[in-house]
Amino acid sequence: MIDKKEGEVKSEKSSWLIYALLSAIFASLTSLLGKVGMENIDSNLGTAIRTAVVLVMAWVVVFACHKQHTLKDLDKHELLFICLSGLATGASWLCYYKALQMGPASVVVPIDKLSLVVTVIFSYFVFHEKLNKKSLCGFICLIAGTLLMLL
Repeated sequence: MIDKKEGEVKSEKSSWLIYALLSAIFASLTSLLGKVGMENIDSNLGTAIRTAVVLVMAWVVVFACHKQHTLKDLDKHELLFICLSGLATGASWLCYYKALQMGPASVVVPIDKLSLVVTVIFSYFVFHEKLNKKSLCGFICLIAGTLLMLL
């Protein structure tokens, strides 16, 4: 029974990796499809349309998972940070799609992914998350690779 429980915990702990990989695939599709979709329309209009689709999709998932009743239980502090995150997302998307419309996707996307660098730095200072040697090496390679693409 202990082995089964450990297996379940191990499976649950590693399932984040599957979601992270799927996120990378969908983010790539977002960039590629967005580049084509923004070709002949205003980037702000395109962002608004995309956001409306995301909004509908998110609420469909909430209702499909029967989680709408938990809305009333949200902590005000957490709700504030979720709203601030939404504002940051909106600003990011508006800037991203304007850049994608004006510049080559092969350059815009790596620059946008420098958000990884900012996130790691903030995570270190705000959440006190540490990088091991292997992660630090990968982090440095990520920065170097992005900078090389810009040259």
